[in-house]
Amino acid sequence: MLFSSIPFLFWFLPGVLILYAAAPGSLKNTVLLLSSLFFYGWGEPRYVIWMMLAILMAYIFGLLIERYQSVPKLARLFLALSVSSSLLMLGYFKYADFFIRNVNAATGCSISLLNITLPIGISFYTFQILSYTVDVYRQDVKAQRNLIDLATYVALFPQLIAGPIVRYSDIAEQLKGRIHTMGKTAQGIRRFILGLGKKILIANLLGELCSIFRASDDKSVLFFWLYAVAYTLHVYFDFSGYSDMAIGLGKLFGFDFLENFNYPFISKSITEFWRRWHMSLGTWFRDYVYIPLGGSRVSLPRHLFNIFLVWMLTGFWHGAAWNFVIWGLYFALLLILEKIWLLEILKKSHVLNRIYVLTAAVISFVIFDATDMSQAFSYLKAMFGTGGYPLTSAASSYYFRSYFVVLMIALLGATPIPKSFCRRIQQWKTGTAVMLFAEPLALSALLLICTAFLVDGSFNPFLYFRF
Repeated sequence: MLFSSIPFLFWFLPGVLILYAAAPGSLKNTVLLLSSLFFYGWGEPRYVIWMMLAILMAYIFGLLIERYQSVPKLARLFLALSVSSSLLMLGYFKYADFFIRNVNAATGCSISLLNITLPIGISFYTFQILSYTVDVYRQDVKAQRNLIDLATYVALFPQLIAGPIVRYSDIAEQLKGRIHTMGKTAQGIRRFILGLGKKILIANLLGELCSIFRASDDKSVLFFWLYAVAYTLHVYFDFSGYSDMAIGLGKLFGFDFLENFNYPFISKSITEFWRRWHMSLGTWFRDYVYIPLGGSRVSLPRHLFNIFLVWMLTGFWHGAAWNFVIWGLYFALLLILEKIWLLEILKKSHVLNRIYVLTAAVISFVIFDATDMSQAFSYLKAMFGTGGYPLTSAASSYYFRSYFVVLMIALLGATPIPKSFCRRIQQWKTGTAVMLFAEPLALSALLLICTAFLVDGSFNPFLYFRF
């Protein structure tokens, strides 16, 4: 079930909110858990069992790790069993066929593929379980003794299928008791509707343009760049829109999730870009992989190895294909170059550094979207005029004009300008009154328009389902 769907918006969510409001405090987590299992089972009924098995193992191992903290060898053993079981489950569902294909290609064997369907959201909830058991081992948190509370944390439907990756330590206290206010509810509604608008009115339309490009036989250099920019913005608004909806839904149920995006396209370096893009994933790899490996407090060769390993894993987390691995290593190379010498050069220019970041980001998402590296290289060659395509074509000119307004809105919306504009209005003498009147009307209109698009059956996929 998609957040951006009629069933979710007009019967599932209202029904859950009514049940949640009616439930006493001791049963609110039970309502959320049962609702989350129904939400997940709507599209993946057989994989609910696997998710519950993963939760049960995390629950048992968490208790065992805490119980045997005074016996370090046993605590480490239970941590190793917990981590390995979670990674084996993720590896089986997500990477088994990838490894079989590569073994077949390397050895000439013909091992049959398993053709396993990837459970939705498994990469997200696996990382949440890993962070929980590791934090219990580090004694950063107490092991959860209430299975329902732990299951609610892992299965919580607002962030189950698309993140942000919520750490147990961030919401442990909120699982015990949460504050519900009209102000927080209003914030949640506002954030959800804005995320819905980003998804339906911007990401979906840009996704349509990318699909048109792929199907076109009239490609040109301009069309390749139009596709590359549109796809980059499509990924951003698709994922950040879902993150906004998740954060908004969290507030409706009393949770405060951390931000996942912070205007990455205004960055002045790739280092800064990754502090602003998918922040929950970046900090997860930093705290659970990079720092335990020694981070930057090691010899230069080991430091470079740490960076390459973390970014290879980051790419591999996104998908079981070589283009994702190359995508991660591409960023590793840029980050290493910045650490060695490029960062000092970028600080000297306030224009070239932004051009560099935007160009590097667009190139990266061409690699990200490619079916294989051969396609990625052919697209990049075409973008830089060496693919044998004309500079422009009738199709590229037509679609540039057709999607110009959407692209301009997307480019503007990827900056803090709209938010700053609203803040300036509030600073007027009558600004507060204007916003109190205009904001509900604007949000209502936005919800109405989004609903009309959904009723019309418009293009409405979600990119990050594959993860």
